[in-house]
Amino acid sequence: MPVCRFSIFLIGLALAPLVHAEVQTLDTSRTFPPIATEARWRDRSHVIREQILVSAGLWPMPEKTPLQSRVFDKVERDGYSVEKVYFQSYPGFYVGGNLYRPLGRGPGPFPAILNPHGHWEHGRLEDTDHCSSAARCINFAKQGMIAFAYDMVGYNDTHFADAPPTATFADLHHRFASNSPVDALWSVSLMGLQTWDSIRALDFLESLPDADKTRLAVTGESGGGTQTMILGAIDDRLAAQAPIVMVSHTMQGGCMCENMPGLRVEFSNMEIAAAPAPRPQILVSDTQDWTKTTMEMEGPAIAGIYQLFQAPQNLRYVRYDFPHNYNQTSREAVYQWFNRWLLHQPDRPVHEGAYHKEPDQALRAFPPGEKLPANALSQEGMVQSLMASHRERLEALNPVSQIALVKYTAIMQPAWERTLQLDWPPATVQTSGDIRQQTAEYVCDQPKIARAGEDSAIKVTRFSPRKPPLNRRGTVIVLADPSGAAIGNVMHIESSGTYPLEATAPHGLARKFLDQGFTVIVAADFGTPASADQTSLFFTTYNRTRLQQSVRELVSICEAARKLDSHRSRVVLCGSGAAGLWSLLAAPAADAVMADCSQTDTADDTALLGPDLFCPGLRNIDTFDGALVLAAPHPLLLHNVNPRSSFAHARSAYAALRAEKSFRLESNRLSDEDLASWVAGTKLSAAQ
Repeated sequence: MPVCRFSIFLIGLALAPLVHAEVQTLDTSRTFPPIATEARWRDRSHVIREQILVSAGLWPMPEKTPLQSRVFDKVERDGYSVEKVYFQSYPGFYVGGNLYRPLGRGPGPFPAILNPHGHWEHGRLEDTDHCSSAARCINFAKQGMIAFAYDMVGYNDTHFADAPPTATFADLHHRFASNSPVDALWSVSLMGLQTWDSIRALDFLESLPDADKTRLAVTGESGGGTQTMILGAIDDRLAAQAPIVMVSHTMQGGCMCENMPGLRVEFSNMEIAAAPAPRPQILVSDTQDWTKTTMEMEGPAIAGIYQLFQAPQNLRYVRYDFPHNYNQTSREAVYQWFNRWLLHQPDRPVHEGAYHKEPDQALRAFPPGEKLPANALSQEGMVQSLMASHRERLEALNPVSQIALVKYTAIMQPAWERTLQLDWPPATVQTSGDIRQQTAEYVCDQPKIARAGEDSAIKVTRFSPRKPPLNRRGTVIVLADPSGAAIGNVMHIESSGTYPLEATAPHGLARKFLDQGFTVIVAADFGTPASADQTSLFFTTYNRTRLQQSVRELVSICEAARKLDSHRSRVVLCGSGAAGLWSLLAAPAADAVMADCSQTDTADDTALLGPDLFCPGLRNIDTFDGALVLAAPHPLLLHNVNPRSSFAHARSAYAALRAEKSFRLESNRLSDEDLASWVAGTKLSAAQ
């Protein structure tokens, strides 16, 4: 078994006491969702693709800079040749590998296969009974296909200029983007870098003059199986794929390079592997690791998707009685599959021929002791380069005109949804609860809001004036107040999770709104506190942070607020305390927003690491500007704003829409009277 799985497992044990019982982990058992139609699966696979790209920091897609590839030191053998390769996936980051090509079969073009490797001690140079990249690449070439074996980050030739010469490959592999949660704010991760390397490796294969661009494929095992699945889900250039010993409903990936924030909050490896259906695919599993139930669980689940496309013949899944591997038996299953789909040969067994792996020194593009090219980046230089690239892409999107705003929205809408882990448009919400209290002035009840398909409910308190003025009807104020001050002492919560109505009364701003004749929904219960481990990669890959969960609840509350009465209401979202900045992120769900920004310096990365504000990828959705631009031109009032928080792109959007008067920024904290007056004087569009 690869070293990486052991090391991460031990870390998981050490952190276990900090994890809430309901927190998902990489070992949480998953089920495949019921999918009734091909159209529904196409929609879901589209979201899976977006989620992968957003999680990887590849949304919008970076510029594909010149690869500057070098192919050299060709050695010819019986029926094939092998060459050293390196290229720049990003300027200054070198990816190394070996290219195997057919000999004696004419000029081509030939099918071309990517071969990412697993977490073996020697990476792509591993050559044991359990796994050998050289064995499969040589045999692919002898069969008439080009094969390219390339490194994971940190292995063999693919490392940084400041890599310690005595460090192990596994140690170098785990170092990238592992020191600070600030990296996560910018979606800088090891898995994101490796995903980009795989995309560029496919670009390299496609660029070869003897490669057939219509017959590209990928296969890898273990961590390379994860890379195979991920590339298969996001790149339509592939004609076939073979993820080996990694598609599982119980273990999703034990290494940093198989986890990135948000990736598996809603999706499992089963769904990721099914995303490219009906593309030809073979799953190879074994009896002694997490893929041991492939014949009973994972395979049939994915086969159901292929059946929707009326293409059951395009999927094959097999299991062999071995430990974790990509051994000869497993390789021969893939040879047969690729011979069928890439070489268009009869579907019959293909046996592996004898092979001789070249010495490691002869395969290394940068042998030990040889320095990388002069422009090679250090590890920190790579992190800073990626962050700078994200900043540049955001600045290039500045919505200074209506045309630019359309482009900004097309990119930022999916990024906002996927980064915040939202259901958008909001999932169907149901409300219940008939406990009521009546006074001479208002009626109070406590509806429970439940999203379709979820058992947990969001608890709110609603105050409705008994005789609302005509000009207030159809408008609901959602007052997000985590302190509970708007409805009294939050310490007096009953075991049922509701506030005793006899002790509940509107206070402060809630009272002001009610006195003006508005219906007020107070949201004070935002679920559990932030997890002690919520900045950990192995938390954020599978779970929402407190901010993500709270914004999702606000979006659902706004949707429910529109439908609590017989008519469709307009919604004004008002946030205070921690919910002030949450409200900015939920702004597209409301018809107007006013938020106390609590003097938070949103230009400072470290300010966004607090338990109520941490959200991986937040910088890549333009921090709070992204959601505000999506909400334009709805009225916005931001007060108690830090001078360093300019909200420049939101200003640009409102100016482009000639709605400057609807965007108001105040450095001081406004009084309840000022806020109530703003709502009373704001003209809202008819409810959508």
